Amino acid sequence: MYSSIFFAWGLAAITVVVHAVGLALMLKFLSRRKNVPLRQLGAISARLVWVVCYMIMLHLIAVSIWATFYVWQGSLPDFETALYFSGVTYATIGYGDVVLVKPWRLFGLIEGLTGIIMCGLSTGVFFAEVNHIYQMTHADKDCGENP
Repeated sequence: MYSSIFFAWGLAAITVVVHAVGLALMLKFLSRRKNVPLRQLGAISARLVWVVCYMIMLHLIAVSIWATFYVWQGSLPDFETALYFSGVTYATIGYGDVVLVKPWRLFGLIEGLTGIIMCGLSTGVFFAEVNHIYQMTHADKDCGENP
């Protein structure tokens, strides 16, 4: 049991690293594109769609890592089933139609908790990006007003 908890914590740590590095790269990319005007609806929409798709990709990478581990350990029969279980667990949907066998059940708990935190992190970063766009689009209007 203790070795399985060790592996679960390791997978959680890998998930956090994937997101930390992925989000850092995304923010670095976005900061390089700060000169791109975001005054038109199309430009703002394209940027937000890109950010969301990028974040979904990060989550899918994390889900795939967990699923690969489940197949490697033989706790789920194939990669498709493992990917489905991992996605449902990570996103905390929890249908319950696929479950882990007894020695691996704690993995579902740890993956679900990790998924909640990573989805919350993505939500926070997305909100920060929306706020950044709002600040950029309203900076010109505020410059002309007297305090």
